[in-house]
Amino acid sequence: MKKTVKVVAAIIENDQNQILCALRSPSMTTPNMWEFPGGKVEANEDLFSALEREIKEELNCKVKAKDLFNEHSHEYETFIINLITIKCIVTEGIPIPSEHSKLIWLKRENLDSLKWAPADIPAVKQLINEEKAASKGNSANSLLSNSH
Repeated sequence: MKKTVKVVAAIIENDQNQILCALRSPSMTTPNMWEFPGGKVEANEDLFSALEREIKEELNCKVKAKDLFNEHSHEYETFIINLITIKCIVTEGIPIPSEHSKLIWLKRENLDSLKWAPADIPAVKQLINEEKAASKGNSANSLLSNSH
């Protein structure tokens, strides 16, 4: 039976509404693919503190975990990942890659230009759909306000 690994990942948004994307380094599993930064949840650790700890270790900055965003299980060849993405804000410092090859900030509508790790794709799609819903809402609102 395959082992299930519980992983938390951060959806960190900056004040320009851009999302932090992290490129997995060649030495990591699923190398050279993009992901939301995070890591394994330790035994007896709650999701939010696990994520805050992982981001401190990986990105050398402090985040505050706010809301659960997406949960998805993906079966890889040797294990199953149960990936829980959580929306966060940076409260101290700026993200600096220590394990990843690089970090970039992207607007939601550009997220699908990257090659994402399979487990992260559902959260990426949800972010893009969120953006589409928001922009539909905005255009409807601007139509309403113009009609007066």
